[in-house]
Amino acid sequence: MATLHFDVLVVGAGSAGSVVAARLSEDPARRVGLIEAGEMPSDPDIADPLKWPQLPGRPYDWAYRTAPQPFTAGRIHEWPRGRIVGGSSCLHAMAHVRGHPDDFDAWAEAGGPRWSYRGLLPGFRRSESFSAGPAPGRGVDGPLAVYVPDDEVSPVVRAYMAAGNALGVPAIGDHNSDEIIGTAPNSLTIADGRRVSLADAYLPPAVRARPNLAVLTGAMAEQILFDGPTASGVMTTRAGRPETVHADRIVVATGAIETPLLLMRSGIGDPAVLADAAIRCRIDRRAVGANLQDHLLVLGNLYRARKPVPPSRLQHSESLMYLHSDDLGRADGAPDIVLACVVAPSVAPGLPAPAYGSAYTILCGVCHPTSRGRITPTGPTSSDAPVIDPHYLETDHDRSVFRAALKTARLVGGQPELDAWRDSELLPGPGATSDEDLDAFIAKAACTHHHPSGTCRLGRDGDAVVDPDLRLIGLDNVFIVDASVIPAIPSGPINAAVVAIAETWSAACGAS
Repeated sequence: MATLHFDVLVVGAGSAGSVVAARLSEDPARRVGLIEAGEMPSDPDIADPLKWPQLPGRPYDWAYRTAPQPFTAGRIHEWPRGRIVGGSSCLHAMAHVRGHPDDFDAWAEAGGPRWSYRGLLPGFRRSESFSAGPAPGRGVDGPLAVYVPDDEVSPVVRAYMAAGNALGVPAIGDHNSDEIIGTAPNSLTIADGRRVSLADAYLPPAVRARPNLAVLTGAMAEQILFDGPTASGVMTTRAGRPETVHADRIVVATGAIETPLLLMRSGIGDPAVLADAAIRCRIDRRAVGANLQDHLLVLGNLYRARKPVPPSRLQHSESLMYLHSDDLGRADGAPDIVLACVVAPSVAPGLPAPAYGSAYTILCGVCHPTSRGRITPTGPTSSDAPVIDPHYLETDHDRSVFRAALKTARLVGGQPELDAWRDSELLPGPGATSDEDLDAFIAKAACTHHHPSGTCRLGRDGDAVVDPDLRLIGLDNVFIVDASVIPAIPSGPINAAVVAIAETWSAACGAS
């Protein structure tokens, strides 16, 4: 096979990699390669917004599992992630939430004003095409369709939002107009009733046909290769055979799990961690794989319905509600808790679930967890399973705020506005009244919200992994552009922010 050489090699065709490859290849003089361990999407269920709960475990799921978590009843948590062009945007629940502007203050402190909310706003807008039309700060002609529902919203969800409003929670039009505290139907990456993944948005056939863009699927990145102090390419495994792809510049965009693992397999990381995995250390970056963050949701505050619950016409989980747990009427500042109404019985593995149509659920979670975990390799190859230890609920802060979130979910769920739908509470159940009861239920019911991030942290300090230009510290021609660079997790789902990171970085690199 002829040697492959590109001006820029993008490793990983998930949410960020799809954006970077598409934007950089807008310059016809720039030769761009995009390698992806998975294949192009072919499962028709991916496009059906109602089928997303059924997608984990299919061949395009990395199907990661965490280490047992002491504060969640010793449970091992399933972490589905997309091994497919489009990445986890092909699996997630399609909610589009930028985050609260205050969420990005820590980003600006770490990397400068480019990474503040105002600095990222052009990237958000460049990516978005809101169905609701022009509004201050809203993108209207970007590749990524964002649908703001109206008539399709479930009557159960409308009652849930009214219950929040009766408690003083403000009603807002959507969660993407600077302020996110309040009730609103979820803005969704859906168009014409179909999921819009980042592959759909940024890598349609016309883009993939560009003569200066090569998309190589089924190529598992094993290691970054070196020519002295410079990275020269990436060694991959493709169709069971090793294949080397060379490039002048390498952009790693394999996500918060695979990106630190690729670096560590390449000898970039904590020398002690690498030695334990039989990997020779080339560059001492001890924070690679550390600072792991994720959102948890309790599945859930479950109610038996007094009449049949109509099937969702959207994607089951139709409305997030961001709040201050100590003042439900407060509308300023970043929230600390989130609720979500699901027009279905949504419960954690091992808990009893009634029949679909007979129940609805109010989920709850902590917006800014303080627990920090780590990802470590167990060996030098991609076939060596990693240890993923998120340290869920390790801090007193996370446990106490989660308790407040569950109490708030029950408060909303018991409001008169839901009387027409509520028969009785099934979980945690009327017998769960003490803080100890609630803590025990949270330990059994908390599950990932699928937002791993932070494992190659952006910063200007000695422990950072990438600098403010997202350059890997220690290698001038390697950049990391994905959720792993996030220094502090934003309030909501992270996909919109990841896309904004990729748009912002690409624009700074001279993309059209």
